[in-house]
Amino acid sequence: MKYGKRVMAAVLAAVLLLTMCIGLSACGSSDPENTINVFNWGEYIDPELLDQFEEETGIRVNYTTVSTCEEMYAKIRSGGVSYDIVVPSDYMVSRMAEEGMLEEIEWDNVPNAQYIDEDFRNPEYDPQGKYSAPYQWGTVAIIYNKDMVDEEDLGGWDILWNEKYDGNILMFDNSRDAIGVALKYLGYSYNTTDEDQIREAAEMLKKQKPLVQAYVMDQIFDKMENGEAAIATYYVGDYYLMIDELGEDSEVDLGFYIPEEGSNLYVDALCIPKGAQNKEGAEAFIDFLLRPEVMAQNTEWICYSTAESAARELLPEEMRDNDDMYPTGDALDQFETYINLPQNIRTLYDGLWVQILSS
Repeated sequence: MKYGKRVMAAVLAAVLLLTMCIGLSACGSSDPENTINVFNWGEYIDPELLDQFEEETGIRVNYTTVSTCEEMYAKIRSGGVSYDIVVPSDYMVSRMAEEGMLEEIEWDNVPNAQYIDEDFRNPEYDPQGKYSAPYQWGTVAIIYNKDMVDEEDLGGWDILWNEKYDGNILMFDNSRDAIGVALKYLGYSYNTTDEDQIREAAEMLKKQKPLVQAYVMDQIFDKMENGEAAIATYYVGDYYLMIDELGEDSEVDLGFYIPEEGSNLYVDALCIPKGAQNKEGAEAFIDFLLRPEVMAQNTEWICYSTAESAARELLPEEMRDNDDMYPTGDALDQFETYINLPQNIRTLYDGLWVQILSS
């Protein structure tokens, strides 16, 4: 049974506090051979599974959360902390592999990789399948409060620039997603390397900023569930997590839609950073999470989409047959996946993002 996000947050906070109390030399690990240090997104694992893994293997899990791919990259790149498992998104997997920041996975130690669907094997971001295993995937949408938003305004990304919702708009708090939203609004590709198009998108975000209540990541949950904002752009899986958390008797009525200009389809992946202190333990953790019944439990708990048909078959019917969670055919044509951008474009993004936030 799903606990609900606030209970999970409390559990993860307790785990993190315990980790910090033990010591900081390797994210709290005094016995690296019997511990793995996991760096994952917030609200993104069923805590019961952490206990189950520890009971089955005797390997202790130190669990730490991160808000954005860029934050994850910066912390690992700095070398000041040591992790055994990280969960970057597709484009960041590519970048980290390119920069020699990931270990090759020894697939003989991960027999449950056999359950990964063919469509998710050797993806564009890891074409030889050396560095990653798909964890969850999903799409980006606009989530809105039905009592605060007029139906006539729904349809495109333009709602995020509608002055009617001044002070009630939530935006992504990271450069790739936020600038990407503006690029799609303008009719451009997420992956454009045309600097003029990227600068135009940044100018759109500067114009939008006076309307924005806050730039957020997981803070979106409290704000949307409490009716504190009218519109947000976030992940479809988190919309369903909010609905689950609110329950049938909630006075807050949320909806979502995929903007007509198109949106993002992403894959988050399990990876092992270079120099991991417990690579075998990390591979055991990946193998555990890829076990179909474990994958199904985790998928049901976090409301994202699994890359394993065997796990999907174990899900409740309302999730298994949900076309929003598992778009197919023509529905897939409206989505675009991020790719790793050249260094000069990443630098441009960073500089423009600083300007947007300080404008």
